[in-house]
Amino acid sequence: MIKKSVFIGLLGALAASLYAYPNFKTIAAGIAILLFGMVLLEEGFKSFTKGPLQKILKKTTNKLYKSITAGAFVTAIIQSSSLVTVIAISFISAGLISLSGGIGLVFGANIGTTATTWLVAAFGLKIKIAALAMPMLIFGIIFSLQKKLSLKGLGNVLAGLGFFFLGIHYMKEGFDVFKTYIDLSQYAVSGFLGVIIYTGLGIIITTILQSSSATLALILTALSAGQIEYENALALAIGANVGTTITAVLGSLGSNVAGRRLAGAHFIFNIITGIVALALIYPLANLVDRISELVDIAATNYTLKLAVFHTIFNVLGVIIMIPLIKTIERILLKFFKEQKDKDIDEPKYLNAAVLKFPGSVISALMNESKYLYKNAIFEIVAHALNIHRMDIKSDEKIKDIVKKSHRGFNINIEEMYYKKVKHIYGEIIKYATTAEKDLKLNARQINTILDIKIANRRMIEIINHAKELNKNINLSLNQDNKYVVQEYDGFRKKVTKVLRIIYLFRKAEDSEIYAKKLAQLKKEAKENIRYSNKSIDRLIRKDLINAEMASSLFNDNTNVNEINKKLIEVAELLYGKKDTLLETQNV
Repeated sequence: MIKKSVFIGLLGALAASLYAYPNFKTIAAGIAILLFGMVLLEEGFKSFTKGPLQKILKKTTNKLYKSITAGAFVTAIIQSSSLVTVIAISFISAGLISLSGGIGLVFGANIGTTATTWLVAAFGLKIKIAALAMPMLIFGIIFSLQKKLSLKGLGNVLAGLGFFFLGIHYMKEGFDVFKTYIDLSQYAVSGFLGVIIYTGLGIIITTILQSSSATLALILTALSAGQIEYENALALAIGANVGTTITAVLGSLGSNVAGRRLAGAHFIFNIITGIVALALIYPLANLVDRISELVDIAATNYTLKLAVFHTIFNVLGVIIMIPLIKTIERILLKFFKEQKDKDIDEPKYLNAAVLKFPGSVISALMNESKYLYKNAIFEIVAHALNIHRMDIKSDEKIKDIVKKSHRGFNINIEEMYYKKVKHIYGEIIKYATTAEKDLKLNARQINTILDIKIANRRMIEIINHAKELNKNINLSLNQDNKYVVQEYDGFRKKVTKVLRIIYLFRKAEDSEIYAKKLAQLKKEAKENIRYSNKSIDRLIRKDLINAEMASSLFNDNTNVNEINKKLIEVAELLYGKKDTLLETQNV
């Protein structure tokens, strides 16, 4: 409600400004065209995030220097630190990259966003608009109408750049015309008070425009038209950097705790960098003057000097923050904690942020399914056998484990299902269906999601079989018939063996050996029904068990073999795949 009221208020203020100052409309139109160009740029580059871009960001986050370089390089190319931040939040939420890797990308993105300042100052304000922007718009629109995704993406990029330069042109023209009626430079405030006021103004403008690049373009065009003083422009640039954290914060609202931690890191970085830049604004301005002399930038070329200043304080911010990364991580981990002691288990990887890109949602679905399988399903099946999970994971012989585990755990599998599985299973299916409906997936991605859905259905079936098996295992403990106990001990050994091999299969670096063992066990599970039935028949013929016991054994023999087959099938579907991000992308 508040957000809607603020939006309506801003629209009203804009309408009043256009009415009171008709000549302001050219500047406003320029801002609108530039923002539209940036939207097209972002949409265009999103077409390529399904392939090379995500691969670059995924592969370059194992080392800090790599992630900073990648963040700077990618942001400089795509002209959107916001998109890089959104991708980083999406990847962290999906468990694809670490928090420190995401922090490196954000740090690099702050350096990369200075490319916009250089593009506008050194190029955008000096070109003839018809010479560059118009051809870009013409070819961009032609390509964007094509059916092929890569051509459509290229078209959006070209059209976006065309509108970007066109917007700068109109903003510059608008300020030139506007100066005839009102000279905004008359409102310049010198000294540190002016620095504080204009920094706050930069934060407000960026918060409204939701783009520090658009704010910087506005500052540069106003500066080139002489509508603002150089000193005030420096403060506005600092404010623009601080204001861009709003985008990261908004982008993290739909993410999990990992995504919020990254947004927190982005906020801390920009606030500290802004404070340092404010404190050192005059020494940094003097440094810019010296550098400008060295590289032959004219003393009155304030737009290029602003670009130098913007680059220096962003690079300085990264240099200051690098030694503090571990400290920042500890603070964020302490401040943004995982929720515990919940009545119902919540998804660990699934959140709105992962739905931005096919790679992140598929990886999140896969990680969520693996987490469900190795924790909830493993626990439910082990406890259904009245066996501790740690015993299964140990090196103790299976026959000894079963022999010592003849006491019922008194568990309620139905209750465990509702607490640990049902909600997460529902979310997995919901996110999988949403991805299939809303995202443009290729055939391999569709098949991967199908495998994930099948694996989750099999997990639910395993729980149903385990519930029936547990009931009869506990009944056998209260019977004096040793033959029934022996048969159920045999069932428990079979399932325990499969659970152990699956555990080793998941943990092993070279899983090929265990994959072959699982294939053999699955084959045995299919063949065991006939063999085990003969064993039960023999007990019936010798009158060693009654009809009711025999009925339970026949049913549970089927349950055991179904549990084993489905446990193995799920393991193959979830762990028999290579990296889902890299293996399911469009090339």
